[in-house]
Amino acid sequence: MALTGRAALLAALGSLPVGLLEPSWTGLLAVNGTLGLACALDYALAAPVRTLRLTRSGDTSVRLGETADVHLTVTNPGTRPLRARVRDAWPPSSWAPGTETAASRHELTVPAGERRRLTTRLRPTRRGDRRADRVTIRSYGPLGLLARQGSHTVPWTVRVLPPFTSRKHLPSRLARLRELDGRTSVLTRGEGTEFDSLRDYVPGDDTRSIDWRATARRHEVAVRTWRPERDRHILICLDTGRTSAGRVGDAPRLDSAMDAALLLAALATRAGDRVDLLAHDRRTRALVQGRAAADVLPAFVNAMAGLEPELVETDSRGLVSTVLRSAPRRSLVVLLTSLDAAPVEEGLLPLLPRLTQRHTVILASVADPHIASMAASRGSVDAVYEAAAATQTQTQRRRTADQLTRHGVHVVDATPDTLAPALADTYLALKGAGRL
Repeated sequence: MALTGRAALLAALGSLPVGLLEPSWTGLLAVNGTLGLACALDYALAAPVRTLRLTRSGDTSVRLGETADVHLTVTNPGTRPLRARVRDAWPPSSWAPGTETAASRHELTVPAGERRRLTTRLRPTRRGDRRADRVTIRSYGPLGLLARQGSHTVPWTVRVLPPFTSRKHLPSRLARLRELDGRTSVLTRGEGTEFDSLRDYVPGDDTRSIDWRATARRHEVAVRTWRPERDRHILICLDTGRTSAGRVGDAPRLDSAMDAALLLAALATRAGDRVDLLAHDRRTRALVQGRAAADVLPAFVNAMAGLEPELVETDSRGLVSTVLRSAPRRSLVVLLTSLDAAPVEEGLLPLLPRLTQRHTVILASVADPHIASMAASRGSVDAVYEAAAATQTQTQRRRTADQLTRHGVHVVDATPDTLAPALADTYLALKGAGRL
């Protein structure tokens, strides 16, 4: 039961003339007694809340930054019309800050024996599962003096997926892939080391590509065409340890790593390669293996949706052991982790020979663009100190990258906006050189 502002206002207005003209308990009881009877009548005429039937429908997944519509159907099986205010409660991160009140509250009128549908529009600000909380309904009588109030639990879950902002780079990388595959009208033949077909020689072809046996059979000069290797195995490893929780710009490093992983997965599946995903810190947080090309991206985004950085040191030995178990044959292993000196030199570097002797390894790391701007700052004592600190940080990262390169690791160190295309370009370069 809830008393409305209208009832309080009527009580105050009715008590004012009594207090001025006839201040007595009799006058107060006459005014407030009448108001009390009106409230009781209003409460009796309000539609009951407990008998209402509520169901949900609508979106079950949405990309971060987009909107999802969740419908709530309210059925009134009683004999009195429902005049109500409804609060559809969700976690605070389901809306942008400051918009929760307007987005979650609705006014509703449902005639007896009928049903109406409300729509709550969510715009989540974090990845993961957003689960609906209680639906609170306040049912008013025809006078609007007293209301019945109750809550219903109507379960619904909306999964917030990674935004995949690097998708805009996919068409240009697919065009480059088609050039490597020799399927576009270019002056050079398709690169690669896997035999594709024979064709007639044309001036300008590399004479080393002439197939002399086929030439003897056909009595015309024939050359071999090549294509990049297909059906190669790629294992993308996300480090979800403490270093992935560091924020670069408006998002954690882990989010930028996920975006780069999605672009690489989309490109590699189009190239005919098999792509798996591993997320690990002290234990395996997610593992996606053996999916068909059409199912790789949906499986990746669903596995990534619930991943959050863990504030623990990554177990490098466990990570390497899990990689070796997940990739028993020669593969391309892409480690999306930190390039900070301490975790690499103390954890990963001693274990790299176990990986590089069996696999081709790429280490991709998110660089902070603010460091570069600090290194260029001048004009004051504080700016000079900032520039010195930033330069020292850059020197340490370059030294760590050089150590990894000497162990046969291909290093990609780029800012959040350029990490995904840089990683895709490194993959294409390895594929074009036949090193996968």
